Amino acid sequence: MVFITRSLKNAAVEALIRCLLTLCMAWLWAPATSLAAPTEITQLRAERAEDGVYLSAVVRFELAPLVEDALLKGIAVFFVVEADIYRDRWYWTDPRVASAVRTMRLAYQPLTGRWRVNIVSGVIASSAGLRATLNQNYDTLAEALSAIQRLSRWKIAEATELELDTSYTLDLNFRLDLSQLPRPFQIGVAGQRDWAVFAQVKDRLRLAPSSPAPEEGPK
Repeated sequence: MVFITRSLKNAAVEALIRCLLTLCMAWLWAPATSLAAPTEITQLRAERAEDGVYLSAVVRFELAPLVEDALLKGIAVFFVVEADIYRDRWYWTDPRVASAVRTMRLAYQPLTGRWRVNIVSGVIASSAGLRATLNQNYDTLAEALSAIQRLSRWKIAEATELELDTSYTLDLNFRLDLSQLPRPFQIGVAGQRDWAVFAQVKDRLRLAPSSPAPEEGPK
């Protein structure tokens, strides 16, 4: 009985690996598609509140047909946004005084025909990291992407980490994290422009008066 159970598990794993390799080879040899619009970070706004600094922004990007096809076949994709704050220092390298990371997992649920977005503070290292997340289901891919593209009052620093009357620089990065894809799948998509979703903004941190709107999403 144990031998049969192990054989079934091994067969399932082998079938999954063959499926991933087949998909990788199909996309690797697929004809080139038109390039999507470049990823862009807009409507950037930083606010200082009593308990910290909050960031709001809109990330504009489009998913290539190959990425949508992977999603429909059950491959979840991960987006990572990183915010680093540096204190301006003219006589030496600017030191980093605050840092925040958020990971957003996008997946299609074939049984329900809906899209799920998981949002977690930090980097998701394994499926166990999805337990303490903000989860939301959407009827369409467009609605799910809208939740990922809009950062609303994301806390990126504690109030004690930034001094008044001091100049700071914000380095904000948004990317599709290929390292979170299944290992066999990474080989096929490495270097493909269809999977290149990346944007960066590096500019002087301009703090606006705090907004009374409640924070959305994990800190």
